[in-house]
Amino acid sequence: MQLSYEVADYLFVPDEEVSPVLVLGLGNILLQDEGIGVRVIERLKQDYEFPADVEVLDGGTAGMALYEHIIDRQHLIVVDAVKTGRSPGTLVTLSNDEVPAFFRNKVSPHQLALSDILAALQIAGNSPPQITVIGIEPLNLDTGLDMSDTVRNQIDTLVNMVLKHLGHLGYVVHKNSSRHS
Repeated sequence: MQLSYEVADYLFVPDEEVSPVLVLGLGNILLQDEGIGVRVIERLKQDYEFPADVEVLDGGTAGMALYEHIIDRQHLIVVDAVKTGRSPGTLVTLSNDEVPAFFRNKVSPHQLALSDILAALQIAGNSPPQITVIGIEPLNLDTGLDMSDTVRNQIDTLVNMVLKHLGHLGYVVHKNSSRHS
């Protein structure tokens, strides 16, 4: 009896064309400052309208399930709490080769999953050519829904960093016209 299989049967192939840019917020909102990526995504979705070429996604702690959302993107922008050993509230931007090197040493479950996803995408030849992490050094990662003032007070700054980066990539983002001031 001869066994055969198609390798293609085991590779993920998107059902539809994906947007070139994915803005992905990571984090666990149950661990105070760890939820900053999710909170930034909430603000972006609430306050802004994005072109069809840009997808904004709350990745939470989805882990390897995010593979299908990242595959075949041209630009991946990750918003997250990042532990660098710097002072709490320090803003951090990492790009391209700095990203996998940074996440290799992390212990947070979603950061390990992102590292695994990026490695799998690279092996499959589907890694985003441009990867940027926009983050902040957390103050408190204890159980709780409230972020520290140090981190919460930087949400607008992180939102603006994402918008500025999208602008550098040539994407025009508009304030949500249905939102009342």
